[in-house]
Amino acid sequence: MGAMSRSRTPRSDSEREGGRDDSRRETASETTAGNRGRVTLQTIATALGVSRSTVSNAFSRPDQLAPALRERILRVAAELGYPGPHPVARTLRRGRIGALGLLLTEALTYAFRDPAAVLFLEGVAEELQEADLGLLLVPARPDHPFDPAAIRTALVDGFLVYSVSDGHPALEAVLQRRVPIVVVDQPRLPEARLVVIDDEAAAYGAARHLVELGHRHFAILTDRLSVGRFRPGIRVGTQKESGFEVTRLRLSGYRRALREAGVDWESVPIAECFPNAPQTGQQAVAMLLSRTPRPTAILSITDQLALGALVGAAAAGLAVPRDLSVVGFDDVPGAARAEPPLTTVRQPLLEKGRVAARLLTGPPDSAVRVVQLATELVVRGSTAPAPP
Repeated sequence: MGAMSRSRTPRSDSEREGGRDDSRRETASETTAGNRGRVTLQTIATALGVSRSTVSNAFSRPDQLAPALRERILRVAAELGYPGPHPVARTLRRGRIGALGLLLTEALTYAFRDPAAVLFLEGVAEELQEADLGLLLVPARPDHPFDPAAIRTALVDGFLVYSVSDGHPALEAVLQRRVPIVVVDQPRLPEARLVVIDDEAAAYGAARHLVELGHRHFAILTDRLSVGRFRPGIRVGTQKESGFEVTRLRLSGYRRALREAGVDWESVPIAECFPNAPQTGQQAVAMLLSRTPRPTAILSITDQLALGALVGAAAAGLAVPRDLSVVGFDDVPGAARAEPPLTTVRQPLLEKGRVAARLLTGPPDSAVRVVQLATELVVRGSTAPAPP
């Protein structure tokens, strides 16, 4: 009986919540801290004399513990140099990561420099912010070697594919992840939902506007056509094939409108510009204006290049729109502020980002497979009747 009276019944975790630390526990902490081995949840549990699940709850389910007990666990964990549960292991247990991936068509800096991309990403961010989700950007430049490991190891619950070239190796890597996918603009993947505009019809309307103003001498500005290596600069020719579906559709719209007006499509010069920036648009227009016959109208696949065309025309001594009409595509904020204000195709870039993110965060079995957003030709001061 005497031996039984001297024995100590182990206290429960709830009994330890009062915050009293006995010397045995402090000694255990000091001893474990001196151990140079890897600190784990079990290490902390042993030091405190509690269960491993109790320590785990302190990090992942704090509502399950009394504040004093959790505070003591976190303090000892910090003393032992424990950084917290491994994020991959935690997300695997939860079955949800809390972030989406965005496969970007260009270099990472493009997301922060191109006005159209910035507006799209702002729309995505607004929607994800409401859902308390993060965003991981993965660049997929068409002219740069791509390591599929960037996709395979990405901690994301799904992918937005934003305007990626045909057959890019990143696409197969995304499909192999077997997570929800939403494609924005291009390319069309049978396995993914899609957010688009009618690029061909919008381009047709832009070209038709110039035709109705009497223009018959055209030139086209486009960002990159090829998916191979293309050094920064401009290539002028009549090549109109492209590795990008959106570019093909817009060129098709231009072609239909010009052919209807009797313009020889094969003779229309096209300037392939890289990067997609006003500077290359300016340089390209200088080259196009030296041709005979000189174009009286410029159709630009992006506003960025069109804004450069306005500057290039002024540098060549031409007045826009008296001597040269220019039409862009996108209606970025700078279009309305240009001198003169740019006639352009308006597409809802902000809403495009919101809709894409909403599709990706919504029910995976949604019947909605394709969302097509409306466009509008905004006529401003950069277009006028063809000069006599």
